Amino acid sequence: MERKPLDVEFKDHQKLSSAVYDGSVTAVDSVEEDVQETKVVYRGWKVMPFIIGNETFEKLGIIGTLSNLLVYLTAVFNMKSITAATIINAFAGTVNFGTFVAAFLCDTYFGRYKTLTVSVIACFLGSLAILLTAAVPQLHPAPCGTASSCMGPSGGQIAFLLMGLGILVVGAGGIRPCNLAFGADQFNPKSGSGKRGIDSFFNWYFFTFTFAQILSLTVVVYIQSNLSWTIGLTIPVVLMFLASLIFFAGAKLYVKIEASGSPLASIAHVITAAIKKHGLKSVKEPWLNLYNYYPPKYANAKLKYTDQFRFLDKAATLAPEDKLEADGKPVNPWKLCTMQQVEEVKCIMRVLPIWFASSIYYLTITQQMTYPVFQALQSDRRLGSGGFVIPAATYVVFLMTGMTLFIILYDRVLVPTLKRITGIETGITLLQRIGTGIFFALLSLIVGGFVEEHRRTLALTKPTLGLAPRKGEISSMSAMWLVPQLVLAGIADAFGAIGQMEFYYKQFPENMRSFAGSIFYVGAGVSSYISSFLITTVHRMTQNSADGNWLAEDLNKGRLDYFYFLLAGILAVNFAYFLVMSRWYRYKGSDDEETNGDIITEQDKNKV
Repeated sequence: MERKPLDVEFKDHQKLSSAVYDGSVTAVDSVEEDVQETKVVYRGWKVMPFIIGNETFEKLGIIGTLSNLLVYLTAVFNMKSITAATIINAFAGTVNFGTFVAAFLCDTYFGRYKTLTVSVIACFLGSLAILLTAAVPQLHPAPCGTASSCMGPSGGQIAFLLMGLGILVVGAGGIRPCNLAFGADQFNPKSGSGKRGIDSFFNWYFFTFTFAQILSLTVVVYIQSNLSWTIGLTIPVVLMFLASLIFFAGAKLYVKIEASGSPLASIAHVITAAIKKHGLKSVKEPWLNLYNYYPPKYANAKLKYTDQFRFLDKAATLAPEDKLEADGKPVNPWKLCTMQQVEEVKCIMRVLPIWFASSIYYLTITQQMTYPVFQALQSDRRLGSGGFVIPAATYVVFLMTGMTLFIILYDRVLVPTLKRITGIETGITLLQRIGTGIFFALLSLIVGGFVEEHRRTLALTKPTLGLAPRKGEISSMSAMWLVPQLVLAGIADAFGAIGQMEFYYKQFPENMRSFAGSIFYVGAGVSSYISSFLITTVHRMTQNSADGNWLAEDLNKGRLDYFYFLLAGILAVNFAYFLVMSRWYRYKGSDDEETNGDIITEQDKNKV
């Protein structure tokens, strides 16, 4: 149920002379004041060479450093696979949680340009520290060779490695939520050309991200694995240095939007006021009788009343002791909030159940970025008759390739076709897109389980191709059998990941879009921590079982296929939960339907 509140507009700049509650309800649209605005020069595409150039080199640098880190920790730091996977998952989770902290600092104190300045420098220094762990013999353990047992890293070596990863957390955590929004800031959002420029920039952003991943997972990983770790890690450092130079070269041309204060304060006001007024009687016809007020030049779209989370309505219920300023603003925002503020908090609360389901979905992507590497190490990675061996970490490129190619197919073929069927501009709703991603992720895990069962059976019953160092016998199964599960995971990401980012961007209040950008990465961070917990728990609970440790160092002695099927079961339950939450969900609506990017009535009719 959505209703438009009755707002009283005061014409000719007339203001309220008295603002003490007298038993009647007051709803006020504040009058826009004649304030001289500082003219902003939007240079749009003229500064894109600096921003997109920085984005390309920065992604190549970061991904080039991190994409093969799993193999680096096992091959150079002599770590066990489970230890390396746990560190990678914990690092990825910390980076993703760091985006929320960075978004808060960015919007509240520093602004995007200053945040990016610190983050770009931090990424360069972090990449340099990781390079030093390979280039300086004293910073890594002695080479293991073909020995069955190796000397692990010392405390000092681990400390220096973690210091480098910690600096990368600061850098990557700041860049992820700010870079995309900073690029969009360079276009005038009120002009037609500016709006088209923003849309094109989003396309270029995801193109450079995918391009950097594919290039890093092929060229850079090959150099690291087959030529030299020092040379392979020097390339990202050089690229990060170039990214820094390109970014600062355009410093005088950028539009630099200053921090405007944290929207978290408004959320705290609503929750506090609702708690303080929990004993008040609910008002009849709340869409008419709840207090409302819009400050001058209010940036957010005006929202209609919704009847979900009605306990929050108490925050906008006028009580005898509530007082208002002369212009209608509450004297104490901790005791009285506007209906608009309440509805914005409801928007966020409605998103959270969907966000939780999406976080569980990301378990698939997390696992498909790690364990297929170990599967490839114990599979036939030879390509053709020339003896060329594909690096194990490079197989993850099939996930990115599947995602990239399917995005083109989805945008050019599926969307126009589905649009004719459903009448929805985007073909399907955002929740339907996310749900489809979860379904393909489930298929990816099931296929992965059967492929691993086949690989292990061949390794135990057929002649093998040799011994993988510190692993076990190499199965005669071609590693190309890993491609289907990776492609399915890529298709899942094309639906799920991009659908999530668009969903959060459109469903969050406008002044929280930095947080909307960060909540995706926070969800991925939650997934990484859950993944680490699952790996550790399964390892401990199965190491003394009759079937042996599911996640043994030698996959031939383990049951990785059981682990895949366990994850598939978790995801199936999560998919059912997502369907229930999707039926319950109500899309954000406003008086200005264009702000939502989709047809609200059609979305409500076509929910997942």
